[in-house]
Amino acid sequence: MRIYITGASCAGVTTLGHNFATRLGLRQVDVDDFYWMTTNPPFTTKRPPAERVSLMQQALGDDGWVLSGSCMVWGDALIADAELIVFVVTPTPVRLERLAAREKARFGDRIAPGGDMYAIHMAFREWASQYDDPNFSGRNRAWHETWLSQQTAPVLRIEGMRRAEQMAADVANAAIAQNTNG
Repeated sequence: MRIYITGASCAGVTTLGHNFATRLGLRQVDVDDFYWMTTNPPFTTKRPPAERVSLMQQALGDDGWVLSGSCMVWGDALIADAELIVFVVTPTPVRLERLAAREKARFGDRIAPGGDMYAIHMAFREWASQYDDPNFSGRNRAWHETWLSQQTAPVLRIEGMRRAEQMAADVANAAIAQNTNG
């Protein structure tokens, strides 16, 4: 079973991916672990796309897996093997609350005014807040919807406000149904 889980930043994609992979004993690979080079401060240097794909293919291996995150456009070679695509939808105000809590837990005072990551954090928050704007030049909902409509694998839409365990159960049921029918 190979599942690709995607959605907006802080929609619950990584949490669902981890929960689902653990539940079924599958390997989970998260895009963010490969997208960025290791730097201090973090999230300042993107890894070249070909290198990302190669590293992620090695990490995914040949067996079942869960790939979580967004690798549309540059990661088509990874997604081509997915048997099910899960799209997690979470309202932007909730995502931004999650973003603030997650970044505070990860980086503490580094993201506070005067901290060495304050500007990075504010730019990320601004970027994430524009997901619902179809005219935004970055990843946005309209772009996601168009991309989803072009996929050959079945797409399951999941409400990201639910508990991760509930979402994982829905994905498991859809994956079982897909394997039974497909």
